[in-house]
Amino acid sequence: MAVRYGVIGCGMMGQEHLRNLALLPDAEVVAIFEPDAGMRARAAELSPNARLVGSVAELLAIEAVDCLLIASPNHFHLAQLEEIAAIRSLPVMVEKPLFTSLDDTARIETLRQNYPAPIWVAMEYRYMPPVARLIAEAEAATGGIRMLTIREHRFPFLTKVGDWNRFNSRTGGTMVEKCCHFFDLMRLILKSDPVRIMASGGQAVNHADERYDGLQPDIWDHGYAIVDFASGARAMLELCMFAEGARYQEEISAVGPLGKIECKVPGPGRFWPQHLGSPPVAKVIVSPREPQGPRAIDIPVDRALLDAGDHNGSTFYQHQRFLRVVRGDGPVEVTVDDGRWAVLMGLAAQQSSETGQVLEFRSGA
Repeated sequence: MAVRYGVIGCGMMGQEHLRNLALLPDAEVVAIFEPDAGMRARAAELSPNARLVGSVAELLAIEAVDCLLIASPNHFHLAQLEEIAAIRSLPVMVEKPLFTSLDDTARIETLRQNYPAPIWVAMEYRYMPPVARLIAEAEAATGGIRMLTIREHRFPFLTKVGDWNRFNSRTGGTMVEKCCHFFDLMRLILKSDPVRIMASGGQAVNHADERYDGLQPDIWDHGYAIVDFASGARAMLELCMFAEGARYQEEISAVGPLGKIECKVPGPGRFWPQHLGSPPVAKVIVSPREPQGPRAIDIPVDRALLDAGDHNGSTFYQHQRFLRVVRGDGPVEVTVDDGRWAVLMGLAAQQSSETGQVLEFRSGA
């Protein structure tokens, strides 16, 4: 029998989830809460058998719902999780970021300790096939990673409902909204927690000529971050959101005493210029120190999965694993603690950029 989802929030990312759930034979969307009329209409087209409701509480009252997906704007995530906890604690996948302010950390800890059902924080980049391949082979290829570099050169923030993604107060800032994915990857790949971070970022090109209710967007469009980890490894992030002409959107490299492994991930196929032919295929490149000579491996992704979203098929694979959790057949792979660390690193990077200070993390922060 299919696992029955209730979905909270069906804007751009929520609709990507709906398209991917439609590809899973063991999943069914039975209820949707989306307050925006335009997004609600699009969601109804993607999930025509789902019941459209007017609130989170109304969705939770539908007995058929087995699990939940939260894909609402960032600043709603925590309050919606708390509302769910107070009414009916179902297994839930919540989109990143888990929260947007340091003031929220006590509430997150209460949720972590007391929520009786699984909470999975959606971190799609972990499940991109080329990134997953790098993670699987990194230890053998490098002999133990000492340096990790993540670069994303991409398009600007897209237009979203109410333009919520134009302001730091609703997103947590670019180092949270965009980069929590990469801080999560750093901890996952290095198997260690951060001890200090320094960053530099700002708004150089994008959105400066836009106004919303008379306010100019303050969301950043570029930055660097350097992170030291307890293991002694170092990691660097480079973000540019006015580089949509690049062949690859994400490039990750990990280097250790035995060699180097890289992955190169193209951006969404719908943005690839048609006059250039087919979009590029993701690659993993292994470069041993001895014998020297790189080995490149194409990592193709099923066209149906590429067409279903902008994350190189990862949303589909993420739901496959979450469904195992709902059925009691597998562990939560991205925990509340993982989501908390990713946001804390992003908030620290924002603060470091604003103050020019190197920030230290307390043990177990």
